[in-house]
Amino acid sequence: MSNTIKTVNPATGQTIREFETISDEQLQQKIEQTHEAFLEWKQRSLEERGTLVRRVGELLVEHKDRLSSLMTQEMGKPISQAPPELELCKSICDYSADNAASVLAEEERDLPGGRALVTHQPIGIIFGIQPWNFPFYQVVRYTIANLMAGNTVLLKHAPNVWGCAEALEEIFREAGMPENVFNVLYIRDEQASQVTEHRLVRGVTFTGSAATGRKVAAAASEQLKKTVLELGSNDAYLVLEDADIDKAVETCVTGRITNNGQTCVAAKRFVVVDAVYEQFRDAFVEKMKQVEFGDPTDENTQLGPLARKDLRDQLHEQVKESVEKGAVCLTGGEIPDVDGFFYPSTVLENVTPGMQAYDGELFGPVASLIRARDEEDALRIANDSVYGLGGGIFSEDEERAVRLAREHFDTGMVCVNGYYIAQPNLPFGGVKESGYGREHGGYGMLEFVNTKSLMIAQS
Repeated sequence: MSNTIKTVNPATGQTIREFETISDEQLQQKIEQTHEAFLEWKQRSLEERGTLVRRVGELLVEHKDRLSSLMTQEMGKPISQAPPELELCKSICDYSADNAASVLAEEERDLPGGRALVTHQPIGIIFGIQPWNFPFYQVVRYTIANLMAGNTVLLKHAPNVWGCAEALEEIFREAGMPENVFNVLYIRDEQASQVTEHRLVRGVTFTGSAATGRKVAAAASEQLKKTVLELGSNDAYLVLEDADIDKAVETCVTGRITNNGQTCVAAKRFVVVDAVYEQFRDAFVEKMKQVEFGDPTDENTQLGPLARKDLRDQLHEQVKESVEKGAVCLTGGEIPDVDGFFYPSTVLENVTPGMQAYDGELFGPVASLIRARDEEDALRIANDSVYGLGGGIFSEDEERAVRLAREHFDTGMVCVNGYYIAQPNLPFGGVKESGYGREHGGYGMLEFVNTKSLMIAQS
């Protein structure tokens, strides 16, 4: 078994560098060191924690040129889209530091013959298994909330972005974080079970596919450990008959190709009512045809490569399978004869249940067009999914759209007349096979704490 992991530039297919994995003995030592750090960190005041957390955010932005280049090199993110990811990380750091005191505040409750306090106390090490598509944001999202809550953190990052993981360790060190409060584990997949099973690890958070999420949750449940899962989705964006079609087209194209289409809350299925279907389709296809893939280091590139060859090939198989079952490819749909793992912007129509383009998650720049009879049918199609992360509605009747989103959309998040990915002050998470638990908006700080009742008798 190899003890090295290679990172590969997806725009060229060339190896960037090799990393040495750590032994089982070194892994056990890392876990114990992270627990020792917890015993000291949990005693730090919220103000002290917040000062260090804010500094992490500041440094991520100060180093944004180097870190942006690293993201582009390791996972193919268009260079123009990299700085906003780092700025989002800073916003998360600032929001968490600013709001931890109110989120974690003790609450007095009535108690016959005395008084009661409800307090939120840290529990220990939280183990995060994170994906490559937002290599800094995905880590910051769970790490900062847990550090503010008083926990310490272990990270198993996706191997193709281990350079980003290494850079994060350096940032935390430069910010003045105590040693071992945040530790990256350079381990093989099969070593992850040792972390989950370790008695000093108290919680597991995972972002990735539903298939892997099931395995992570099962392994943690064997140890009676809580999990937070943020899994995949095939978010539906509904275009109703009173929508501003130009706005809907512009927004939906952005929602489909941002981050090379590799976003869990990307707009993926476009459910359009019959009255405006042809109008939307024609304008949408024309706009998607204008999106050309290219060198991700070029500031003008909108669409870079997919992160790995296997992911590009899997996406193409999903497209081919859907076409074989009756979908019609209106643009794209072929692997280009170039170096790197590129895939063109692609639009499929006549998409029906039983196709990957309808039922599955197409993690790349492939859009599924689905015709609905009317509003009721559009909502039925939107909810006809095992997933439930995000979605959207386009209608010029805002009150109507909000009502439909609130009462009928079976997802954790809904956009109205726009496309948003993640907001530091709003809960992020899904339902059904998109997982459970919430991050952001203070909710992430409460996922892995001991909500403890103190009952104090009158003296």
